[in-house]
Amino acid sequence: MSRIQAHLMLILTAMIWGSTFIVQKTAFSGEDATLDGAVGPILFTSFRFFLGALVILPLVVREKNRKAVPLSTNHIMIFILTGVVLFIASITQQIGIITTSVTNAGFLTAFYVPLVPILALVLFRTWPRIIVWPAAMGCVAGAYMLNGGNLTEFSIGDIWVLLSAIFWALHITLIGIFAASSSRPFALSFIQFGVSGLIGIVGAAMFETVDISGIINIAPEIIYAGIISVGMAYTMQVVAQGYTHPATAAIIMSSEMLFAALFAAIFLGERLSVMGLVGCGLIFASALAVEIAPYIKIRRSINKETI
Repeated sequence: MSRIQAHLMLILTAMIWGSTFIVQKTAFSGEDATLDGAVGPILFTSFRFFLGALVILPLVVREKNRKAVPLSTNHIMIFILTGVVLFIASITQQIGIITTSVTNAGFLTAFYVPLVPILALVLFRTWPRIIVWPAAMGCVAGAYMLNGGNLTEFSIGDIWVLLSAIFWALHITLIGIFAASSSRPFALSFIQFGVSGLIGIVGAAMFETVDISGIINIAPEIIYAGIISVGMAYTMQVVAQGYTHPATAAIIMSSEMLFAALFAAIFLGERLSVMGLVGCGLIFASALAVEIAPYIKIRRSINKETI
């Protein structure tokens, strides 16, 4: 896969994730708008990851049959760790979405962007391109402008989403480092989905009440979040990140914030302030800068050689 193809796949992933904020919100609307509704966020998260694992199972079997060398124990342990991090990121974000707007949740998740290059550098000594640093800061500034530049207006839901950004950053970093080295993207996806689902089932049994009628009521949301968001988008993330640096991937995937705001405006009637719109533009410009900077550098080099 070329770098451009990988980046296009990440943009499609971001679009799906942005739309999934809607179903993560509507699944808990009305009578279920609190954490103690008919279906809890832990059970919802568990079901969507089990469904995602089921969707990609045929791809896992096909991949296994085509690979002569089995997965090492180290890779399996890393995949399990990735699943644990994925669950923590997902559940903290889901809890936050219930009590904040889709637009806020989408843009506050952008705080994983500056954390990814820092984690990649500290944990794995991998340096991103220079453009990544100002672009990451641009994403943070855009997210700050979302709330009108006033941090005191943050709700408890916003705080949960910010907490999730830390674990999203760790998850993206782990995927970026180990997806390529293992050359088993579908196995990685399947194991991390299965681990997330198992943790969710145990957590739901301990802290939530399982209501079958409630599950049936939000079945469409679970199906979309499981098949499309988990089964398709998270797997595309794993595949695409095998061909790009984690920091670059994080900035491209931050466009999910733009899609979240767009879908929230269309389906939920949410609206941004003028400053919020400027923040959207800043995040979009930051993502665009990461993509076009290499071409500007190449063009300059060609011009110098011509002269």
